[in-house]
Amino acid sequence: MLKKILVTGGTGFIGSHTVVELYNAGYIPIIIDNLSNSNIKILDQIEKIIAYRPQFYNFDLCDEAKTKAFIAQQQDIEGIIHFAAYKAVGESVEKPLHYYKNNFFSLINLLEAYKNKPVNFVFSSSCTVYGQPEVLPVSENAKVQKAESPYGNTKQVAEEILSETAQAHKNYNIVSLRYFNPVGAHATALIGELPIGVPQNLVPFITQTAIGKREKLTVHGNTYHTPDGSCIRDYIHVVDLAKAHVAAIKRMESKQATCNYEVFNIGTGTGSSVLEVIAAFENSTGVKLNYTIGDKRAGDVAQIWGDATKSSEILGWTAELGLNTMMQSAWEWEKYLKNNAF
Repeated sequence: MLKKILVTGGTGFIGSHTVVELYNAGYIPIIIDNLSNSNIKILDQIEKIIAYRPQFYNFDLCDEAKTKAFIAQQQDIEGIIHFAAYKAVGESVEKPLHYYKNNFFSLINLLEAYKNKPVNFVFSSSCTVYGQPEVLPVSENAKVQKAESPYGNTKQVAEEILSETAQAHKNYNIVSLRYFNPVGAHATALIGELPIGVPQNLVPFITQTAIGKREKLTVHGNTYHTPDGSCIRDYIHVVDLAKAHVAAIKRMESKQATCNYEVFNIGTGTGSSVLEVIAAFENSTGVKLNYTIGDKRAGDVAQIWGDATKSSEILGWTAELGLNTMMQSAWEWEKYLKNNAF
């Protein structure tokens, strides 16, 4: 019998790709999403890719009563992958309470609903928990620095909640995936990053500028202590990232872990600067970008990339897709959006 996996935020960028990879791996994905930062049409796009329409439930996990009622009715769910959260660094600086309320309440309500049931739980964490690392590449053993943004702080505190919950309740098996900067789109160009309003992340701003939705791209700072002065990040293809979530589920099913809370970095192990990403986009697509240098952005760290050795050795997962593929797939998705209404 195929196992059912609940994917919260499953019509979002990472969530939708993970739904596809779960189905490809033989699972039955079930989606909860309140559509606050996604589009219901993504469900149609998922169906086009996998020829299967996942069950979809539209409600807010911050609603404790609805969350508990849903879980009580779904007795055969064996795993949860929790994406549902606000995720923009800059916006979190402007709206900290908005982020704390949403990101904590949704997590706690889910955990409460499963307090007396065995469940495998994958948490969508972030490299932002490291702040500005003292040593690069940063490993899971690195000291967690003071968060540079409310968004980063929600991930730090959420990990503490999960660790302490796992310690108190042995029915939980929990994996936190600290991933770096997801970009790109599915090879079919049927799903990809779909920001509402002005993009908060680099790559959709690049593609929207290239296609003419935006007049120009602003590079936030070129005076950081990096080789070309722009911020450095570890960019990872969203399909590789989605496959890491499947690997985490399989890890917990194997019961090989010596404890019921584990943390893994999910990245390529290579840092690329903003200016290098722009160059990769131009080289892979042949499209020149109109960009300018602007002020630094609040909450940004200068540089970070990850050591993914633990993920490779224990999860059996390694990133396979390079920066040019990330840029080309993101561009194909942007061109698809131009000709299809969302």
